[in-house]
Amino acid sequence: MTSLDVDLADPLTHAEHDLRDLWRKLREQSPVSWHQPREDAPGFWVLSRYADIVAVYRDSRLFSSERGNVLASLQRGGDPAGGRMIAATDGPRHAALRKLLASAFTPRFLAPLERQVRDDTRRLLHTAVERGACDFAQDVAAHIPLATICGLLGVPEEDRQFLLSLTRAALSSDEPEQSPAEVWRARTELLLYFTELAQRRRADPREDVVSLLVTSHLDGAPLTTDEVILNCYSLILGGDETARLSMIGAVAAFIDHLHQWDALRLGHVDTASAVEEVLRWTTAAMHAGRTATEDVELHGRRIRAGDTVTLWNTSANRDEHAFDAPDRFDLGRTPNRHLTFGYGPHFCLGAALARIEIGALLDGLREVVTDIRPAGERRRIYSNFLAGYSSLPVRLVR
Repeated sequence: MTSLDVDLADPLTHAEHDLRDLWRKLREQSPVSWHQPREDAPGFWVLSRYADIVAVYRDSRLFSSERGNVLASLQRGGDPAGGRMIAATDGPRHAALRKLLASAFTPRFLAPLERQVRDDTRRLLHTAVERGACDFAQDVAAHIPLATICGLLGVPEEDRQFLLSLTRAALSSDEPEQSPAEVWRARTELLLYFTELAQRRRADPREDVVSLLVTSHLDGAPLTTDEVILNCYSLILGGDETARLSMIGAVAAFIDHLHQWDALRLGHVDTASAVEEVLRWTTAAMHAGRTATEDVELHGRRIRAGDTVTLWNTSANRDEHAFDAPDRFDLGRTPNRHLTFGYGPHFCLGAALARIEIGALLDGLREVVTDIRPAGERRRIYSNFLAGYSSLPVRLVR
């Protein structure tokens, strides 16, 4: 197999098909595959093996994020935020931005947030139990990561539901068809929102990440307005969507693997290892994108300078050479060096926060819930970047 006969750029491919056999076949026979162009979209390389993906993540000189770090923006000719948004910046500027933003994700900074996350999670679970049947995606998971990242950014509580609707539309859809205009509108409104919030924080700085950005200097100069806005945009998308989808996926996995729910509920596995397996199993961010800066040969395939290279975490996290029995959901799995947060220079800044949120959910379920039962048909989101469910009706039994 030298090229793909499925369209990985089509959200329907991921929402309506189980691709595990495809990924297994690619890892075995064609770990570097060429994805043919489709209509007006250019072709791209598909990497499926864990070791190859780690190697590319490590080398930001040869495989750059500057033109964009997801397939959608790379197929549109590049990300206009390149060189200004941390996820689409490499080299010294990336290192400086990362050092600045990392100060907002230290244990000292996150400790009071962790207490709030745990309290909020228990409250939401108690409410869901009392209600009987609920949509776990909408009634519980939608409120936890969003409240946390909005708290870090300093977003007023009354604006958070509005931002949730925008973050969901910016990267995925609840329906098979989503117009480009709707995506553009959601992304534009997010940028406009943070433009206004940044202006307010310049006039009245507070203890939040937006204030940190507007009052900081890099290389002796303040961040530009674009850098402030684009990094707020990046943080809220990364801080809400992936953790939320992992939480929903965890509950879906418990329904499908009751023995693992029992293992968690009865204390046969600890929360830390359970969190890592949830992250590996769900792999909410399916891929990352890079651009080759030079010609390079990998597994006998010639990748040309300027080619788009996609790194499929969803395949790497099921690689038989990296994980024992990778298609088994095992909350006690150790070691568990998954690539859900990426690897290398662009390792996810919010990884510690996501682990806190998912850990709070697992502990809350263990403390509040005895049984998790399906209460309707689950629905997948439509995206070529994110994986998970938009709806998960369940009945949580006290």
